[in-house]
Formats: sequence, C-alpha cells, structure tokens
Amino acid sequence: MKNTKIDFNPDLYDISLGEHAGKEIIWLRFPYEASLVLMLKSNSRARWSRTQKSWYIPDNQRNRLLCNLKPKNIGKQALSKIHPVNLPAFNAYHDQLVLKGFSANTIRTYTTEFAQLLYLLHAYPVEELSAEKLQSYFLYCHRELGLSENLIHSRMNALKFYFEKVLHRSRIFFDIPRPKKPQLLPKALNTKEVSKIIAVTENPKHRLIIQLCYGMGLRVSEIVNLRVQDIDSGTMRVFISRAKGKKDRYVNLPETILQDLRTYYKEHRPKEYLFEGKYNEQYSVRSAQNVFKTAMNKAGIIKTVGIHSLRHSYATHLLQCGTDITLIQKLMGHQDMKTTLAYTHVTDRNTSAVKSPLDRLMNPYSGT
Repeated sequence: MKNTKIDFNPDLYDISLGEHAGKEIIWLRFPYEASLVLMLKSNSRARWSRTQKSWYIPDNQRNRLLCNLKPKNIGKQALSKIHPVNLPAFNAYHDQLVLKGFSANTIRTYTTEFAQLLYLLHAYPVEELSAEKLQSYFLYCHRELGLSENLIHSRMNALKFYFEKVLHRSRIFFDIPRPKKPQLLPKALNTKEVSKIIAVTENPKHRLIIQLCYGMGLRVSEIVNLRVQDIDSGTMRVFISRAKGKKDRYVNLPETILQDLRTYYKEHRPKEYLFEGKYNEQYSVRSAQNVFKTAMNKAGIIKTVGIHSLRHSYATHLLQCGTDITLIQKLMGHQDMKTTLAYTHVTDRNTSAVKSPLDRLMNPYSGT
C-alpha cells in the first residue's frame, strides 16, 4: 500500500484472513460509507471482489500491523528467503530476544521487522552495514514503502536492538533521525454515551465486558485475560496480571457491578477465565472488540473509536471528578507520567470555559 499513512481500525472494519485468486489476503468488510471507500481507493492497494462483495488487501506483515493482526510467524518458508550469509545473525537476534524475556508478540514483531531488512540485503552481511546505509534503508521505507511514522519507529526499534544488544555497537543510531510521531489526544466518550452503550447491550456477558472495561479502565487484552481467581469481592479489588510491560497491578472493582457479576458467575460457571467462549476457551480480543462495535451501532454513536476508548473514558472521567493524577497513573498502570498527563488536555476546564468570539458577536447582550 504505497504512500499510505493510515492505520486500519479493527473497530471500523470487519477484518478477517482468507484467500482470493490463489493468494493470501486480508478481507475488509464494512457498511458502505463514502469517506471510507474514498480513503481505500486513494491511499491503498485495496481491491474490490465482486464475488465476495468485499474489499481486500495483500496478507503481508505490514498490512497485518495496520489491521492490528498478529504478525506471521517467521517459519521455514520465510527463513528460506534469508540468504545463508545472514541466517546466523537472524538466529542470534532471535535468541537474544528470548533471553531478554520479551513477550511472544514483541518477538514476532521484532523478528519480522529484522527479516524485512535481511530480505533486501540478500548476500550482503548485515553486520557490515554502516550508519549511512541504515539511514538510506529508512528513507527507502519512508519514500518507497510509504510506511507510517509509527511503523518506521517500530522498524527502527527492532534494528536498534540488533546493532546495540547483539553487536554492541551502541552509537550507530546516534545520528539517524527518527520521524516525528503525530501527537494524538486520547479519544474518550462522554458519560451519556457510555450510559447509552451499556443500556443497549442486552446480553449479560457482553454488558459486563463493557462495564468492566470502563469501570476499571482495562485494556481489551486485560479484560480477556481476567481469571476468576483475580477477583476479590472481599476487598473489592481485582488483580491485573502481567499486563503491558509484564507489570502486575490492582484496580478497584466497582460496587455497582458486584451483584451482576455474581449472577453471571452462577449462570455461566466459568472454569478459568472470567469470560469464556462457547467451548470454555478464553474469550478472544476480536470478540470483545465486536461486542463494543455492536453496542456502538445499537446506541447510534458515530464516533470513530474502538473499545480502547472505554479505558480513555475511565481516566478522563476520573480527572473530571477531581481524582489525583498520580492515583490515576497507578490505576492505569502507566510507567511514565507523561502518558497520564495526556488526559489533562482532554479535560482542561480552563479552556473549555472560554467563550468563542463568535458567541459574543452573535449575542452581544449575553453578558459574557
């Protein structure tokens, strides 16, 4: 998808893997909206299938990242594309990631990004690359591949790990500039919208998923990883195990949800995970995302946000109620206070109280 700067939001599209015309592809299905169709046509290599009545894009590592899908594992077929000269480097890189205790997702992402470079190098030894050649490669990623700023950052981090942690060349990235990331504010829903989303969700399990995501500020991965044993109704606390960054934390269980939670447990009797599928398997992230998307549609809310907006809403509404920001940082599990401070821009009471000069012009006798 050359020159695209967009990320495919899985809560706007119904995304699935498949085959078409003998090739592996990613299906993108969504209710017709002119702006989405225009975006696909102008910014990507998406194609329309008349037989399936759906858009599709090639199933490759970059598109999987754009669609928030797990990267393909580096299997035998992918390894066969790496020249024997660079196979030892790839294996040493993978081993170092494992020894560092990185998560499976991080290992998949980093090895995938590293492999993209090795494919281009062919028989040229990766350890002989200079800072100048690396910079040329990142320019190629920007100009020719059209990678977004976030994806280029991801690729730079992966290669930086190899040169600094495997080859111990600590200064090779010192003079290579990084693209400036877009400064995006967290997208939150207001309290009326959250209430409406909960009210239209009739399925008790689905309603609990939404209530707990909002009521405890959880990431979607955290809600599906919740185990029955993590909930302590005696202390009204919930243990969040090995969340982002492999960090444990405790969050407060909302009092208003306790009875619904007990009723749900008596009816469904989950064995291990609080939310399980039809065959007692762990509830999937995709299913939880679809729960939220369905609720948004029923509530008639047209904001382009996903289930993660419930976490943003939790922090935003706590700030609006005057909760100390250091407590919010702790409850959210943020390592850096800067991440939590982003919510102060969303809830700035001083700027929201400023009247537009248009209001004064149109209503000069309002007294403001």
